[in-house]
Amino acid sequence: ISQWDFVDPTRMAVWGHSGGGSATLNLLFQYPELFQTGISLAAVANQLTYDNVYQERYMGLPQENLEDFVAGSPITHAKNLKGNMLYIHGTGDDNVHYANAEMLVNELIKQGKQFTFMPYPNRSHGISEGEGTNQHLRTLFTQFLHTHCPPGGR
Repeated sequence: ISQWDFVDPTRMAVWGHSGGGSATLNLLFQYPELFQTGISLAAVANQLTYDNVYQERYMGLPQENLEDFVAGSPITHAKNLKGNMLYIHGTGDDNVHYANAEMLVNELIKQGKQFTFMPYPNRSHGISEGEGTNQHLRTLFTQFLHTHCPPGGR
């Protein structure tokens, strides 16, 4: 990427929701030299805690494939965070249980990593319920990116 003159490698950002949120965490944690800023929403931080109907369809049983479940979990690599991370999760998430957020937050604290965390009370996986939520979320994104990945030429 650094060979492209139209890309500023000091302002590489990534964001995602749900599976994309998990991918965002993995990119920030496993490629911190490439991605300096990321926004992750409703992410599965620990694959061992996610819906077995979905997870085991692709990963097999944890009893038979534990190493891959652990290696693919962002929480395993949280110690590598170097950049700016905004982590968002609804406390009423009915798909990726809020306990995933608590586990990751506790791991990041244990590792001494600084990050921004925004829980949305009683919001489900889509983080869309409640008056003003959508506008608040979009404003939060925009402010975070303006602060940590400012626009403009280099």
